[in-house]
Amino acid sequence: MRAAREAWRRLEPVHGMIYFVPEGPERYAALGLDGAAGYFASRSAAFGRASAEVVIATFYNFHPDLVRAALPAAWEKATPEQVLAARLDAAGAALRRAGIHRVDGLDEILGLATRAAEAARDHLHGRPLFAAHAALPWPDEPIDRLWHAQTLLREFRGDGHVAALTDAGVAPLEALVLHAATGTIPTPFLKATRSWPADEWAATEEALRARGLLDGDELSAEGKAFRQRIEDRTDELALPAYAALGEDGCERLADLARPFGRAVVSAGLLNPAG
Repeated sequence: MRAAREAWRRLEPVHGMIYFVPEGPERYAALGLDGAAGYFASRSAAFGRASAEVVIATFYNFHPDLVRAALPAAWEKATPEQVLAARLDAAGAALRRAGIHRVDGLDEILGLATRAAEAARDHLHGRPLFAAHAALPWPDEPIDRLWHAQTLLREFRGDGHVAALTDAGVAPLEALVLHAATGTIPTPFLKATRSWPADEWAATEEALRARGLLDGDELSAEGKAFRQRIEDRTDELALPAYAALGEDGCERLADLARPFGRAVVSAGLLNPAG
């Protein structure tokens, strides 16, 4: 399980950069989609003309009003097919800007990531966001295919994470506050991008303190253990994808992924400014 988690974590920047690079907003704006509309439409376009309710359910931690302000209005400006094409084009352009195509081992890492992503297709049940993306055609170019493979693996894991949160009784805003308390992502960024009102955020913090999960603004010892159990369960639910590679294959994927992830980080693709 540890090797599988490392394989996902190290390659995740190859997918995750799409939410930060300027190539995305530039292409969405060309379709008439700005800001939140571009984000929600681009990630949900695999569903077709996704409703706000579908996105609220599957994206999990965004304030419903933020989603409803973007959807379904976005589909009056651009079709899902146009948005999907723009997203793929943006991803490929950004990764080439980072020099991913010059990193050694592209063919091998693509083969491993593809095997894992294809194995995940045998486990569609309860994975709506993954299933929608799994139904999309594979791109032709290797760089685009690698991004697509990691996109599938990310959404497969993400659907499992939502299931783990739901099973643990963690509401969307509670999940955000607990995440913020880890310090891995700045709290102001989470507040700005998820759009929960300040009073609701503060009330949730107080409720989590009363439960013993927060100590001030940080996770308490009990909170750390609680969140770790959710992360461990998320890892378990992601295993069907990586089991196809075996332990050695996962370790090899993790080793190969390191320079690809570093190339993305070094190029600044994970910075909000792009």
